Amino acid sequence: MWVYDFLRWGFNLLFRVLCRAEYYGLENIPSEGRVILAANHMSNADPPLIGCHLPRRINYICKEELFHVPFIGWVLRQTKTIPIKRGTGDRGAIRAAQQALRAEQQIALFPEGHRAKDGHMRKAQAGVGLLAAMSGAPVIPVAIIGTDKLFANGGFLPKLRVIYGEPMYYEGDKKDKAAMAAFAQSILDRVAAMREAAGA
Repeated sequence: MWVYDFLRWGFNLLFRVLCRAEYYGLENIPSEGRVILAANHMSNADPPLIGCHLPRRINYICKEELFHVPFIGWVLRQTKTIPIKRGTGDRGAIRAAQQALRAEQQIALFPEGHRAKDGHMRKAQAGVGLLAAMSGAPVIPVAIIGTDKLFANGGFLPKLRVIYGEPMYYEGDKKDKAAMAAFAQSILDRVAAMREAAGA
């Protein structure tokens, strides 16, 4: 997967040099085993930002529409990104994510489902709760700060920060949809609290 490794190196250099990116809480990410990274979403820069400096590869989940964009679609396929049809309860995407977790890999997703370009977080969709319940994987809440100002509102190249919180585990009934939805929202609530504590 040379494409992934090349992009990881390139984005890491780009973010650290141009955006003075800083990363906190890396000790909260398990060094092995299944892991779910769940972050707030404000910019197309968010996926590479949260993973370009991590030693383990990430299986990203992103909207299916991007797979139809020339070159970008090729890159997504080469990096084993999982496509998801938003708003449909895409079972294929869920199965692919489950398979990656069963293989003791990392996945990354954005529970809001859409970018919040104004920086104000949306409510969580239930998918991350379902995956956590079915896999038993720890969920790492990830707070992204600054990407909403990239090339906008006079920010151009603002300083970026990423904070990885302590692992969260689903402990409810695996058949309780309400409990899974509540757990998904609790992850985003944790992210919001991390952002607030960091002054975002």
